[in-house]
Amino acid sequence: MIRPTGSWVALITPFTEDDQVDFDGFRRLIDFHVAHGTDGLLICGSTGEPSLLTTEEKQAIFEQVLPYARGRIPVFAGTTCGSTAETVELSRYAQQVGADGLLLLVPPYSRPPQEAIYHHFRTVAEAVELPIAIYNNPSRVGVNIEAETIIRLAEIPNIVADKEAIPNVAQLAAIMRAVGDRLHLLCCDYPGYSLILPTLALGGHGTANVAGNIIPEEMAAMSRPWRSFEDVQRSRELYFRYLPLLSMMYSLTNPVPVKTAVGLLGLPAGQARRPLPDLDPEKTHQLEALLDELGVKKKYGVGG
Repeated sequence: MIRPTGSWVALITPFTEDDQVDFDGFRRLIDFHVAHGTDGLLICGSTGEPSLLTTEEKQAIFEQVLPYARGRIPVFAGTTCGSTAETVELSRYAQQVGADGLLLLVPPYSRPPQEAIYHHFRTVAEAVELPIAIYNNPSRVGVNIEAETIIRLAEIPNIVADKEAIPNVAQLAAIMRAVGDRLHLLCCDYPGYSLILPTLALGGHGTANVAGNIIPEEMAAMSRPWRSFEDVQRSRELYFRYLPLLSMMYSLTNPVPVKTAVGLLGLPAGQARRPLPDLDPEKTHQLEALLDELGVKKKYGVGG
């Protein structure tokens, strides 16, 4: 089973000018990440605006994106729905059309207790044969998956990774101490939590990140597990260099800033769906100036 390691980019969902899913744009983005060393992709995760996509749109994305990426770059599909039964149904569909794995959140808004969370993930895991990455994001779903629950879930054979997006390094340490390499530990790139360096220092396995949409090679280099002091130096230098850009990516609700940045590089993005706003002109100007200052537009910009 694929065990996510390195830089797994939470891919945006590109839209056309008339707010339809841009499937040609998806293919261009996959080509971009294959060319620039991204280790894997997450589609229909938080950055992919899953709550603003219909079930039919998600199925269409899976139908077109997964076969195109197959054998070129691994893709885990976000299949979380409002209920366990719906999540199982969409997860089976993703498996049917070629997902390499699944990305699962706690269903939002319901705020189930820990035992219910455990049984939700176990039910989905037992319904499919794919590897599963758990995504712990309390700020989005309203409940933290406690370390004890993650450790129990690690005993399920096809639950292979845990992406943590929490302001609590102690929880990461507790998980790593208990599970070691049985469960690959990834973290988000939100600088408000600043988890990348602590995660790698604890023996973690990489990141599931937003910034890789625009700096894929740098995030791939920053996210490699540490095997030597050179690895430590590389990650630290890259992290501090690109910290202002990471901060800009989270200056407004994800994925508004990153979609703007992708568009500034000339890659397919479109606007975020309403009710998410556009990035205001002043912040857009600041973002473009930062992309120029860091050499991102020169390196990755494709024009048009």
